[in-house]
Amino acid sequence: MATSAPRLHTTGARLAAAVAVAAAGAVAAVVVRPRRVLVEGVSMTPTLQPGDRLLVVRRPGPRPGAVVALTDPRTPSRVLVKRVTSLVGDEVVVHGDNPAASTDSRVFGPVARRALLGTVAVRYRPRARIGRLAPLPSDPGLGEVRSGG
Repeated sequence: MATSAPRLHTTGARLAAAVAVAAAGAVAAVVVRPRRVLVEGVSMTPTLQPGDRLLVVRRPGPRPGAVVALTDPRTPSRVLVKRVTSLVGDEVVVHGDNPAASTDSRVFGPVARRALLGTVAVRYRPRARIGRLAPLPSDPGLGEVRSGG
């Protein structure tokens, strides 16, 4: 009988651990739920082309150089894809890789971090361009940023 009590305790501990792992997995699935984004414009060429399909995931804290999807501050129903160029407190400065064709922080100012939908994890279409995004050359030369909104 002495062996059955520890065994029950071990079984209970295993069950509790399994429940905890399952719950953590469910929370992680909600936190990193991927979002699909279709590129429609040329503001991110040459990195992204119209028709590219991207998988975007929420990650803690954007980093300069990361390509992110964000809610357009002027039209909240629209999603923009831009590159983070700097962080200013709780705000993020974003630019397109093609400045001549991009409406970005030079037009609407820094955006709140809460406007970020996530970071581009991978391009999954078209087939010939599948993969992670190549880093931008050291200085994109994107110019001055307006401080207003």
